[in-house]
Amino acid sequence: MRRILISGGSRGIGRACVRAFAQNGDAVAFIYCQNDAAAREVEGETGAVAIRADISDPEAARAAALEAEKKLGGTVDVLVNNAAVAWIGLMQDMTDAEWRRVLDTNLSGAFYLSRAVVSGMIRNRYGRILHVGSMWGKTGASCEVAYSTTKAGLRGLTMSMAKELGPSGITVNCVEPGLIDTDMNASLDADTKASLCAETPLGRMGAPDEVARAVLFLTSDQAAFITGQILGVDGGMAI
Repeated sequence: MRRILISGGSRGIGRACVRAFAQNGDAVAFIYCQNDAAAREVEGETGAVAIRADISDPEAARAAALEAEKKLGGTVDVLVNNAAVAWIGLMQDMTDAEWRRVLDTNLSGAFYLSRAVVSGMIRNRYGRILHVGSMWGKTGASCEVAYSTTKAGLRGLTMSMAKELGPSGITVNCVEPGLIDTDMNASLDADTKASLCAETPLGRMGAPDEVARAVLFLTSDQAAFITGQILGVDGGMAI
């Protein structure tokens, strides 16, 4: 039984990942930021352990990782950096605080959590780290400059970490979802969703469970010789 830590696990792709790992027989802890009710639902559904923390704060991220190790009974074997926030609008209208919030959560948060768990992985000479990026990190998105920037940053973080940690038996990979049916995309109107689906070769939105299955594979021993890779889970939209 492996010990799994997932950030942003109370909803969307993160919740689907918690469910997938729990069904796989793993011991799972997940981090959430605010929604206590949703976290309790996930705990009840999966038996996973909920940890409330704001991972944009480096000390909070470190404390959350330590709490996960305590509650899981040992060092983290698999880390899924999924937590993210978005901001949609013209870049000239974005405040400094809004810019920092997106960068600190989406990119710095992934670094903070990774830094907190890698020492244990290195000692064990085993580890799996998976970053959840976005196709917008590959293509860029108008009116989502900060979000696209952070997801592009995860690409670099993935490849550099893979090179640094590979000699210690740790793999680092990234999945890049496209248009997925999550709360983050719930605010899109019907015409926008239809237009985005029309741009997707498979002609539809993806489901969170479809992303979770890719995450489960890339963190499995079946993928032990795969590292530093970016896998699009986007229905072909970023081709």
